[in-house]
Amino acid sequence: MKRSLIAIAACAFLTCASLPALAEMSKGQALYVPCSSHIYHGIKTRPFDLAITLTVRNTDPKRTMRLISVDYHGSDGRLLKRHVAAEMVMPPLSTREFTVEQNDTSGGAGASFLVRWRADAAMNPPVVESVMIGTANSQGISFTSRGVVIQE
Repeated sequence: MKRSLIAIAACAFLTCASLPALAEMSKGQALYVPCSSHIYHGIKTRPFDLAITLTVRNTDPKRTMRLISVDYHGSDGRLLKRHVAAEMVMPPLSTREFTVEQNDTSGGAGASFLVRWRADAAMNPPVVESVMIGTANSQGISFTSRGVVIQE
């Protein structure tokens, strides 16, 4: 009897331990998303201009979220542009994109976005990423950065 209970407990533990972890649900967050309007290259550390695309992806297959604000800040922390004038409704599994043109270098190498969202009920949090890409002459570069939660 005692061995049976130990075997059942061990099986239950192994079953639970092997299940994938579920994402933490949330009703809203503020996310900091690093990006760069240019990076430096070469011996003389010349700026290489980049276009920025910020994507906000509602990862919940059932719930709608509201995008409250998408603010673009420069390296000095100064607000450069508000990309959302009024709350935007984002249906399940939808994506919204926001861009900064390649010739807009006002953000600098340490630019960032501050993204705020909320929902009526706890849901899967969105995936928020910036994609930077630039081309000049025969050279090209691209890289990504993912947002981090700074306030729940």
